[in-house]
Amino acid sequence: MGSEVEKKAVFDMEAAKVVVKELRESFAAGKTKSYEWRVSQLKAILKMMEENEPQIIAALREDLSKPELESSIYEIAMLKNTCKLALKEMKHWILPEKAKTSLTTFPSSAEIVSEPFGVVLVISAWNYPFLLSLDPVVGAIAAGNAIVLKPSEIAPASSSLLAKLVETYMDSSCIKVVEGGVTETSALLEQKWDKIFYTGNGRIARIVMAAAAKHLTPVVLELGGKSPVIVDSDINLQVATRRIIAGKWGCNNGQACISPDYVVTTKDYAPKLVDSFKRELERFYGKNPLESKDLSRIVNSNHFARLSKLLDEDKVSGKIVHGGERDKTNLKISPTILLDVPQDSLIMNEEIFGPLLPFILVDKVEDSFDVVNSTGTKPLAAYLFTNDKKLKEKFVATVSAGGLVVNDTTVHLAVHTLPFGGVGESGMGAYHGKFSFDAFSHKKAVLYRGFAADAFVRYPPYTNGKLRLLRALVNGGLLDIIRALFGWSKA
Repeated sequence: MGSEVEKKAVFDMEAAKVVVKELRESFAAGKTKSYEWRVSQLKAILKMMEENEPQIIAALREDLSKPELESSIYEIAMLKNTCKLALKEMKHWILPEKAKTSLTTFPSSAEIVSEPFGVVLVISAWNYPFLLSLDPVVGAIAAGNAIVLKPSEIAPASSSLLAKLVETYMDSSCIKVVEGGVTETSALLEQKWDKIFYTGNGRIARIVMAAAAKHLTPVVLELGGKSPVIVDSDINLQVATRRIIAGKWGCNNGQACISPDYVVTTKDYAPKLVDSFKRELERFYGKNPLESKDLSRIVNSNHFARLSKLLDEDKVSGKIVHGGERDKTNLKISPTILLDVPQDSLIMNEEIFGPLLPFILVDKVEDSFDVVNSTGTKPLAAYLFTNDKKLKEKFVATVSAGGLVVNDTTVHLAVHTLPFGGVGESGMGAYHGKFSFDAFSHKKAVLYRGFAADAFVRYPPYTNGKLRLLRALVNGGLLDIIRALFGWSKA
């Protein structure tokens, strides 16, 4: 036990340098660039997830009390689908893309070549510790990079299992896991990386970005924000309510970056909507949701205290119309609805990341867009429930967010043809499907020319005739070039 603690304690700046040096040597040897290596590592992830599903579910249960269905579907099955897609499409992704050329370089051909950045760092989050760790790793492998994965120490059972599985199943000369907390992460961030992919909160993202700036390292930041749900009145009330519940409490009990953060609806419609939530929540989680095995617990005592502070604020505590029960010992908070919450309250000024759902009331549904845009930040996701075509069009035109969903929540995450990422304070860059491959690939421009048709007009001595012809080549069409060759003016 003592030796294990000692072993973990020695991961400092020097140890981080050694890890990066080893990976750079493997990358320089061309090992990760081969198609065969990429396929072997993606198949290794698939095998790893298939053979260890019970252990993964157990680790998620230990860290988060995550229900088996959520673990099996949202972490394991989704990750396996990511691998299968990459295995199916990677041969096409790595092919150079043909690009058009112009008269300026005629005759010529051009292409865009995707090449790996090199040695990349993936820093993961605790709320979906397997999916959010390995999903970007799939993209990094498909693109041909060497990788360090730093899982979150806040989910220790998952982090430990990830480290063991990756070491067992994958090529440790090219893919390494570094466990630990602030000390280890700081040591890693001091190194020069070719790309950093971070999933987490805005506070740490600023630290990551500052560290990356020292080496001019590009970053992808997958953050969060206050994702709104706008609810119109002319909808299927039960279906809408269930879909919001599935996105809020059915996604790790609200501890998800795209979880609905607050609802905006009209004063007239709010009573019906709240009643529907009460009925459906009791149907899903029973009369005592604190005892439900279908709800994750709050990850740790710090987050429990943070959520309790949001609930206990004077201007908010009287707004609870459903739920609010807490079990500090077991870190459980029941699904909680708060009606007509002031916009200057604490709960409306930070990402909730938990099972609390405040309602903001407006006179007419069109005013909802002003509420969303008045926050001054752009959320990772925004949701609208309506059958009104004009309202849908206005939603798409006026609400800026990482992604929008009409008449559902969170499901855009599963559509691999859509980029998943934030904007502004909800992040930068995107991944999923080919977007993951692109996130870890440099798009190298390549132009091919022969030695024929060497244009004399490029070379001194410069004359007015050469100037006219070059202008025509750069700015004009074929007729302008003919005019220039014959010395004709446009007039």
